[in-house]
Amino acid sequence: MNKSFGLILVIIGAVLLIWTGFTYTKKEKIIDAGPIQVSADKEKTVNWPPYAGGVVLLAGAIIMFSSRKNS
Repeated sequence: MNKSFGLILVIIGAVLLIWTGFTYTKKEKIIDAGPIQVSADKEKTVNWPPYAGGVVLLAGAIIMFSSRKNS
């Protein structure tokens, strides 16, 4: 169980290191006055620091190696 959890963390950490964020488009209402509605597409960005992926990858590696010693 711990070994598979560690492997999952290693994979997630590698993905976080490769892709440091993503962008998506959200439709927001600008004016809502009765029958008249005006909306615009707003671009939102989600970023995380590169070291976050390194920390997750390292934690997964530690869990994998510690579970290997206990087996």
